[in-house]
Amino acid sequence: MSTFAYGTGIWLVLAGVFGVVRSGNLIHTVVCVSVAQSGTYVVLLTVGYQRGAVAPIFGPSTAAGTPVVDPVVQAMTLTDIVVSATVTALLLALVIQVAKRHGTIVPDELRALRG
Repeated sequence: MSTFAYGTGIWLVLAGVFGVVRSGNLIHTVVCVSVAQSGTYVVLLTVGYQRGAVAPIFGPSTAAGTPVVDPVVQAMTLTDIVVSATVTALLLALVIQVAKRHGTIVPDELRALRG
């Protein structure tokens, strides 16, 4: 199971990067970045997964030596989701500003941005 999850996460990251490289539209680029970031969620959750593990709540019902899931990985995944939403909103706001100032969202037509 973990090999499939690792493969899926890596495939999502690679598909997102390939989409960014092949993109001819700034909105398509933002969507591809979001797909690549979604792959990181899968990889992070796969790293923290343990078969047969329980939630990290210790008490009288949890026997000593019972494997537990690492909560840090889950917290990092939630943080990654928040960062992804923020990055996506920022990039879409930048695309709107580029469209207002230059009248296009095609990167090859943005001649004013060349150095």
